[in-house]
Amino acid sequence: MTHDAEPWPTEIRLAKDKSVLHVSFDDGQMFDLVAEYLRVNSPSAEVQGHGPDQRKTIAGKRDITISDLEQIGNYAVKIRFADGHDTGLFSWSYLYELGETYQARWPMYLEELKAKGLARD
Repeated sequence: MTHDAEPWPTEIRLAKDKSVLHVSFDDGQMFDLVAEYLRVNSPSAEVQGHGPDQRKTIAGKRDITISDLEQIGNYAVKIRFADGHDTGLFSWSYLYELGETYQARWPMYLEELKAKGLARD
């Protein structure tokens, strides 16, 4: 994929309380991505496993914050979370996808927690 084929970030800003990552793209889309949502959807192997059947449901992250952001080349950002997790690289396209699919993903996550007897706290 090239820059011409996908939306490109024009701004990435962390809220003062470090609970929301604001991302704007050159196609006009803007997303406010809550730290909890980013943490439970981390692209890391720790969360995603090495295949769809190995994906883990991450609980207890309601109050998680983002400790630091580090740009990785021209394609991604490494997000360090307050719980020490920092192994997922969030590509620009993945951040865009998370923003676009929030309305579908979030309720599915809440249902997963409930089905597994887990909680956000």
